[in-house]
Amino acid sequence: MSGTSAALMPPADAIAPVRHPDAPAPGELIGAHYEHCFGCGEGQAHGLHLAARAGEGVRITAEFTVREAHQGAPGLAHGGILATALDEALGSLNWLLRVIAVTGRLETDFVRPVPLDTVLFLDAEVTAVAGRKIYSRATGRIGGPDGPVAVRADALFIEVKVDHFIENGRPEEIRAAMDDPDQIRRARAFEVNP
Repeated sequence: MSGTSAALMPPADAIAPVRHPDAPAPGELIGAHYEHCFGCGEGQAHGLHLAARAGEGVRITAEFTVREAHQGAPGLAHGGILATALDEALGSLNWLLRVIAVTGRLETDFVRPVPLDTVLFLDAEVTAVAGRKIYSRATGRIGGPDGPVAVRADALFIEVKVDHFIENGRPEEIRAAMDDPDQIRRARAFEVNP
């Protein structure tokens, strides 16, 4: 990515990411981390409904179709929606590390317009880890997984404890997520975004 800020450059002592042994297998659908998440949840009528799949190493692929509710300029995807899709794909990477992390910084380059009804093919990977900091990047392509790049991003995620969400979220939603009898779904509800 051109012009990446120093905050998104891993330090010299950063280490290569290590896929957690309990991470979903390559090709496995990761699924929504929370039903009401705008990025991946099925409970959002106008959400992205982004579906991520585990890749090799610490990498995922995902797709979403740009719908009428996602437009900015007439007939084109809103830039904020495209940034949200990148953020959601990047956040899905944390499931491969099996950590709870939030977006600390996201820098996005918009390379070409993305028309309505276009499928955006996303590819994201963790590039380095330094303590609680997780460095990653993603690209979004149109016309197929090998098509031209439309958007790309570099990101910094920060590992947090579940208390981050409990202390800052709206009590009704936190209580509902914490009361979920499915232990994995309960943990996944607190995966991404501040």
